[in-house]
Amino acid sequence: MGAQWKAKGKDLAASARGRVFGKLSKDIMVAARSGADPAGNARLRLLVEQARKVSMPKDTLERAIKKGAGLTGEGVNFEHVIYEGFAPHRVAVMVECLTDNVNRTAPEMRVLFRKGQLGTSGSVAWDFDHMGMIEAEPAAAGADAELAAIEAGAQDFEAADEDGVTLFLTDPADLDLVSRALPTHGFTVLSAKLGYKARSPVDPRSLSAEQLEEVETFLAAIDANDDVQNVFVGLAD
Repeated sequence: MGAQWKAKGKDLAASARGRVFGKLSKDIMVAARSGADPAGNARLRLLVEQARKVSMPKDTLERAIKKGAGLTGEGVNFEHVIYEGFAPHRVAVMVECLTDNVNRTAPEMRVLFRKGQLGTSGSVAWDFDHMGMIEAEPAAAGADAELAAIEAGAQDFEAADEDGVTLFLTDPADLDLVSRALPTHGFTVLSAKLGYKARSPVDPRSLSAEQLEEVETFLAAIDANDDVQNVFVGLAD
């Protein structure tokens, strides 16, 4: 969890499907500003692959690409904003937003952070590394994550989670290169993005069950905001 926070439970994930599509559509629109052809736009190519993995409807995907590339006559004016601070019990949090109205998003973040602490720019960023993050799963039995990480050029990897997904970590500049290489080493890429990984995450064993629940409730409320794209948290797995 020292990387990207995700809501727990498959039922919750299913109920949030529309929100997942909405967030992914925003990313696609922003990426498509640099060109509507995934073959010549590495960032867009990765997002198109991710959209297919989560079964985003084809018309939704195509509409997002065309809108972002300016082919529909509609303007796309999303601003990338990061909010830093702490969840309850001093757990560091980086909240990545894409918003078309910062004057709406900023007060909403202040309200959401009332049960934690909203910091200033740089207040917790110093304790996070900016990295490429690739989620992948074995394409066949026996795929070796450590060997794949070495041969694909990843800096590190985190052991597979309960769903069998391994997180490969890269230098930001190597994100596309490594994501292209992993399939040749036995892994299917599910998502690839730039993100933040905590350098010194809080050990959840130092918190009580009640305290952990307070942290999860706080993070879920942040993640549910329409302008929030990603939540990176300093809590160890």
